Amino acid sequence: MATDTRRRVKLYTLNDDRQWDDRGTGHVSSSYVERLKGMCLLVRAESDGSLLLESKILIDTAYQKQQDTLIVWSETDNYDLALSFQEKAGCDEIWEKICQVQGKDPSRDITQDLVEESEDEHFETMPDTVPAIELPACELSRLEEISELIQSVLPSPIRREKVSVALENEGYLKKLIEVFHMCEDLENTEGLHHLYEIFKNIFLLNKNSLFEIMFADEMIFDVIGCLEYDPSLAQPTRHRKYLRSTARFKEVIPITNNALRQKIHQTYRVQYIQDVVLPTPSVFEENMLSTLTSFIFFNKVEIVSMLQDDEQYLTELFSKLKDDNTDEITRRDLVLFLKEFCIFSQTLQPLSRDSFFKTLSSMGILQALEITLGVEADDVRSASIDILSYVVEFSPSMVREFILQQSNTQEDDQLFINLVIEQMIYDTDPELGSAMQLMGIIRLLIDPENMMATVNVRV
Repeated sequence: MATDTRRRVKLYTLNDDRQWDDRGTGHVSSSYVERLKGMCLLVRAESDGSLLLESKILIDTAYQKQQDTLIVWSETDNYDLALSFQEKAGCDEIWEKICQVQGKDPSRDITQDLVEESEDEHFETMPDTVPAIELPACELSRLEEISELIQSVLPSPIRREKVSVALENEGYLKKLIEVFHMCEDLENTEGLHHLYEIFKNIFLLNKNSLFEIMFADEMIFDVIGCLEYDPSLAQPTRHRKYLRSTARFKEVIPITNNALRQKIHQTYRVQYIQDVVLPTPSVFEENMLSTLTSFIFFNKVEIVSMLQDDEQYLTELFSKLKDDNTDEITRRDLVLFLKEFCIFSQTLQPLSRDSFFKTLSSMGILQALEITLGVEADDVRSASIDILSYVVEFSPSMVREFILQQSNTQEDDQLFINLVIEQMIYDTDPELGSAMQLMGIIRLLIDPENMMATVNVRV
């Protein structure tokens, strides 16, 4: 008998470039499918009820629950899937069904231990036969031993898993941070260098549950602090000082949603860790940071969704952008925020991006750009051109329709397209960077091919 556990989800698959592709939004259920002789995860499209996913829950498939609202697994060696739930309760319910089928404990965030394969002996070692790894006591005098242990398990998936479990279950990360504070107080350079290696290699364990601990508000700056003491550098890099003083997040419009504010802060800091703090990974290490990339990806998707759903916030944002009385500093901050918002939207797939840009259109993004493209400040104009570029690249027809509607109601010198042309002609950049960008925008707007595509869609 089918068990009704319908929950709203987005279905993702991992492509060859190790990026997540959005396969659609729908409702998930777990049901017995006679043809497959077993319980299956079914996702039916929200739009038309078509079947997006029919996946049998196999006894030996490793399912992982991440960030409370994600379930990730591999169908084959090269086909990874993810369900992103709108509600934590729905994720928990489906997770319990998966664990029930596999006879596993739903309190754990992975249903199977990883299996290790030897290059010389191509057979599978049963995970239960590998003993748990006991970590050395978390003391200053044993930091080198701890570092060597974590380094030694990196080539082995099963030993990485065992160490990850030990780090998580014993509150070990918190103890390491306490030792870090001691080393900084004592100016113990050797200890700080060991802690750098320890935390760099913890990232390579590629474990989402460890990331959730390390990226929590109360720990993330200490983790970044550990990564300041690279033994290969003569002086530590002051990442914490930069993040706390120089790169402060400015709320031009107060964000009343605390969860959204925390997610924005966390995502910026984690992205900074990936792009700036961590050393450039080798080809081998790049694959071992895939979970970090996924963590950032799903955070960005969530931020865009939360902002898009906050009608009050967007209404206030666009109202201030279009208000002639808004001061220059506030307008600059609003435009830069909107540009960042558009950059985040590039993580979305076409269907979700379509909804995103329709929301911006309904809020009056083109009317706002009419004002911001004409301001004197170079950084505001440049960011406005970038935003226009995102809009036009995704939906040139939307901008064309706006221009055509304007032509019936406004004088020529007030037309949006003439403003764009004027900005292109009078570009003050010696290298004509903005002019070239605007020329590309105009080319897209008058491209017959995408005009025909729009006509075909309407027909």
